Amino acid sequence: MAAVFLTVLLPLSAATGNEEDAPGVHGLALHGEPKYPPDFSHFDYVNPKAPKGGTVIREARGSYDSLNGYILRGTKPPGLGMVIDTLMVHADDEPFSVYGLIAERVEVAEDNAWVEFKLREEARFHDGEPITADDVVFSFEVLREHGHPRLRSYYRHVESAEAEGRHRVRFEFAHAGNPELPLIMGELPVLPQHYWEERDFSRTTMQPPLGSGPYRIAEARPGRSITYERVEDYWAEDLPVRRGRFNFDRLRYDFYRDATVALEAFRAGEFDLREEYTARHWATGYETSAQREGRMVLEEIEHSRPAGMQGFVFNTRRPVFEDREVRRALSYAFDFEWTNRQLFHSAYTRTASYFENSELAARGAPGEAEQAILAPFREELPEAVFEPYRPPVTDGSGWNRENLLKALRILKEAGWSVGDDGILRHRDSGRPLVFELLLVNPSFERVALPFVQNLRRIGVLARVRTVDTTQYQYRLDHFEFDMAVVVLPQSPSPGHEQAMYWSSEAADEPGSRNYAGVRDPVVDELVERLVSAEDRDELVHLTRALDRVLLAGHYVIPNWHTPVHRVAYWDKFGRPETAPKYGLGFDTWWVDPDKEQRLREANGPRSVR
Repeated sequence: MAAVFLTVLLPLSAATGNEEDAPGVHGLALHGEPKYPPDFSHFDYVNPKAPKGGTVIREARGSYDSLNGYILRGTKPPGLGMVIDTLMVHADDEPFSVYGLIAERVEVAEDNAWVEFKLREEARFHDGEPITADDVVFSFEVLREHGHPRLRSYYRHVESAEAEGRHRVRFEFAHAGNPELPLIMGELPVLPQHYWEERDFSRTTMQPPLGSGPYRIAEARPGRSITYERVEDYWAEDLPVRRGRFNFDRLRYDFYRDATVALEAFRAGEFDLREEYTARHWATGYETSAQREGRMVLEEIEHSRPAGMQGFVFNTRRPVFEDREVRRALSYAFDFEWTNRQLFHSAYTRTASYFENSELAARGAPGEAEQAILAPFREELPEAVFEPYRPPVTDGSGWNRENLLKALRILKEAGWSVGDDGILRHRDSGRPLVFELLLVNPSFERVALPFVQNLRRIGVLARVRTVDTTQYQYRLDHFEFDMAVVVLPQSPSPGHEQAMYWSSEAADEPGSRNYAGVRDPVVDELVERLVSAEDRDELVHLTRALDRVLLAGHYVIPNWHTPVHRVAYWDKFGRPETAPKYGLGFDTWWVDPDKEQRLREANGPRSVR
């Protein structure tokens, strides 16, 4: 299930209790009315007449050992979300609005004390069994008991779930006044009770699960591939939220352990599309006759989605990183300007916010509204919260002397000094400043190793360790690392998921995204207020205030970002004229038979799927 980023709901009328009636609305909007009216036929960013058919192959990294995508255990393949339908789905051209899928109508108490969904009677699982309110209740209960900690966090404020007839289900909340909860419940994946009641949901499995979505798993070969096939009699095919989407007959992910090998496989025509995350590859790796002749397309597709934060994350649970000043000092050892010029062809912009590339990012000094939010915590916050934040800057020459000298000054004030042996030690305890930087992508070593070399110039004994995907995910989930390169994605409308990123409670919850181990009562308070924001303006100001507090905590050494999707693909696709504002929208693409035939003729048998 995708992270839920919803905060405010319009109040609706009270329920009638009559299952034959249909109170409520077709969709819910964040801070206002939904863009699409009750009689809308399709999203604006799809082609409702897109042809169905064709086979598409994409790449994935590493491997997988479970097809249960809703528990902490195991490593999962991409695409599992296409197998299970949810009560409602979001629109990718709005900050956040959701529209009915399994749920035909939704109704919410004026004080947000409960939400009730009216299910579509035609909704079916892949085995033909109808989806009922009992399945919804079962799904909620099994996910709350055995689901991934992120899911359990979403559902912990739900008091009860009850079937009010065969096609109506009601969720009562422990407390009124939380406007996000009704929408979180709309994102609930609905699992088949008759399938899971005799199986152990808490365990990993390689048996393809029974679903209700547009695809089912056709073949699973761990370490090699996973193949999804389109369900021809998919029950929701003609619903407005599904029209023009999920157009490929078969979608296969082939697994590669190395990005360079994957690039060569793409160049050889072994798969159809890849998003490129390595600037060097994007700049020079696709220079082939196929690209020059137009058979291979390179495209930068702009988006308005917040870039979030990628960076070197300090695990503050480790004693070596408990001190904020130590973390601040080490940030001066990362030379972004040199890295960007020498390794990335100057393709990136330095990240300076956890909500980069959006109006949510804190910029300059706090404005009046932010000052008012932060004022009650003035004595508890460092002065840096009230000053403009800017990551350390160099001249890009690779000789980072001034910044390293500043790092040493900060460390000296924090009780550290370099001994005669050239090693940085704490003056009281004598312990050296030693840590391990955990990586999962070998290509990132070219970024990490110069960083480590700079650290060693000031006596810090850092080393890089690269592990496979399964081990990396396990160590992140259980916080078994000193420092790691982590991506923290964000939504245009931050909400309850921020608690899983930053709250004191999440710091002790395996599987949460509080990788840094943030335990700050001010952050806890700001997250709680953010979740309950009454309008967009309040949400924006609260998010900026939270951003400032996190940045001043120096939990991350920020890396970089780009406001585009860098996509390379073989010229066999059709696309809608309008792209979604907040995503790539690959599920709206289709295989163009004429283009595919021309590509087959030009590339030869290798391109025949």
